Amino acid sequence: MEHITTPKVENVKLLDRYTNRKAANGTLYLTATHLIYVDASAEVRKETWILHHHIATVEKMPLTTAGYPLLIHCKNFHVAHFVIGQERDCHEVYTSLLKLSQPAKPEELYAFSYNPKMSKENRETGWKLIDLKVDYQRMGIPNDYWEITDVNKDYEICSTYPPEIVVPRAANKAVVIGSSRFRSRGRIPVLSYLYKENNAAICRCSQPLSGFSARCLEDEQMLQAIREANPGSPFMYVVDTRPKLNAMANRAAGKGYENEDNYDNIRFKFIGIENIHVMRNSLQKLLEVCEMKSPSMSDFLTGLENSGWLRHIKAVMDAGVFLAKAVKDEKASVLVHCSDGWDRTAQVCSLASLLLDPFYRTFKGFMVLIEKEWIAMGHKFSHRCGHLDGDPKEVSPVFTQFVECVWQLMQQFPCTFEFNEHFLLEIHDHVYSCQFGNFLGICHKEREDLKIFEKTHSLWPFLLQKKQELRNPLYRGFTAYKELQPNTLPFSFQFWCGMYNRFDKGMHPKQRVLDHLLSCMSQKMKLEDNASELENKLPFLDGPLPSEACSLSKVGRAASKTPMLNTPQDYEGEPPPVLSNGASAGNIDVASDVDQKHKENLSPHQDLHDLNDTVNVLNSEAKDGKPQQRLSALRTVFSEAGACGGEA
Repeated sequence: MEHITTPKVENVKLLDRYTNRKAANGTLYLTATHLIYVDASAEVRKETWILHHHIATVEKMPLTTAGYPLLIHCKNFHVAHFVIGQERDCHEVYTSLLKLSQPAKPEELYAFSYNPKMSKENRETGWKLIDLKVDYQRMGIPNDYWEITDVNKDYEICSTYPPEIVVPRAANKAVVIGSSRFRSRGRIPVLSYLYKENNAAICRCSQPLSGFSARCLEDEQMLQAIREANPGSPFMYVVDTRPKLNAMANRAAGKGYENEDNYDNIRFKFIGIENIHVMRNSLQKLLEVCEMKSPSMSDFLTGLENSGWLRHIKAVMDAGVFLAKAVKDEKASVLVHCSDGWDRTAQVCSLASLLLDPFYRTFKGFMVLIEKEWIAMGHKFSHRCGHLDGDPKEVSPVFTQFVECVWQLMQQFPCTFEFNEHFLLEIHDHVYSCQFGNFLGICHKEREDLKIFEKTHSLWPFLLQKKQELRNPLYRGFTAYKELQPNTLPFSFQFWCGMYNRFDKGMHPKQRVLDHLLSCMSQKMKLEDNASELENKLPFLDGPLPSEACSLSKVGRAASKTPMLNTPQDYEGEPPPVLSNGASAGNIDVASDVDQKHKENLSPHQDLHDLNDTVNVLNSEAKDGKPQQRLSALRTVFSEAGACGGEA
């Protein structure tokens, strides 16, 4: 709180960038964690909360007739344009936000003060929710070719790797140590993903310290052990995700890339993903396009093209597709690296795993994937996200690009992911919010030093509590699709308005089909619960309910016979799989047999109050001995419930 000199400023205007509505007028508050704006001009109390850690830049604009403008750009792409009446107030708010948004020490981050009133046991359980050993066991590791080793338990091999890593069983400790001395920052080749169908592996590392002619016997033995761990292929790929020109420039600094003459049976390939500086500049140009007040179609499309953003997204996607095809179709193992193996390498390996394995497209699987490929393997979240006051040239949207690649896949395969767009946005928000400990620091060792696991909370239990609202209602189940083969032609990539213009409400559809569908399915689940309650309160009926009374379980079966309409995939001949809430995928169709049966007498949705009233009526009639009236009332309730399910 010592950074806050003016905690409250009245008569502050908040401008709307996209509409000509009159500016809001209200009060601005500064707290230890948030900037809060309360709109006093609104009929209903309206608040805007901006987390200090989300603030990327604060800019004082030239004086206007209305006052002193303050423009705030956030890391989650929220833009707030305030106008403050007094220069002194504007300057003090500006100075406070600069300090609050860029803490000097990790202990000042929000995660260390965030207290959700959770017991110590529950907090510890939250951190144990994701166990990477379980994921390796799911892949069949350890086995004859791969082992989980604690050779890095004291971080002597590599300070940015976790204590336990997966390496070829044939690579002894001497080979591991020797290879680490020949790899940038000691980041030796380790297993990322094993494709059980054919034993082909995706491994990752950093660039070799080869210069123009240096070689290392242990490093050559390490690559040979990786290749021989896949007996089904006579060769392996070594993929350098950098442009060739960049890799050659690194050679002059004593680093570089593998010489095919020194390694047996490898096929070397450059991918050509640009570095963090190019990506940072590209995002800045994209945001400038997003903030254009009234662009013409030509201006918008030209600006989008000139930013190069979607071109970079395509490059990352192409690399992931190449890895997946090499593993599945060519049955070859792949070793991936960039410069240090924590940026482009993380993007490509996690994307390839997502394409190959449907587990990673579930809630739990996606969390495991992020923990395994990004957090445990040392992506520098603290530097790339600008959590602390540091070098701005280290900031880059590497993780943002990965999240967007996943969203692009969801557009092509809308039925293959258990989660929806809001789930991706929640994760992206909390990467920058510093509210949870998962993304603090730059590696596992630093998180241990900061006592993250004792002093902060994990994000994953928080997200699982919101699972119902983050579900994808079109998800067809774990086994519906195995490998994904996306189209990466330029026309396949879309601008993600939901991310980059997310807070500009006037730019979004008035009605979102999937949101409405999810709402209807939630309502259907409530009606099913109430139907069960009604059945439990009618033990006095002799025998089963009459066949003509429409039970909700029959509604589900009737609806499941109707095929899903207007989806990109062809589901003909397949029975609809069960969704995560236990309902059939066919239930989401807009028409059903029940609709036809009751098309003359469809009633609007009944809320919970109406259903409880019906229960009371049935109970009172039971006392009076009126079975016929009971059955009539029961039919009415179930018919209405069935009609609601049909409307979904």
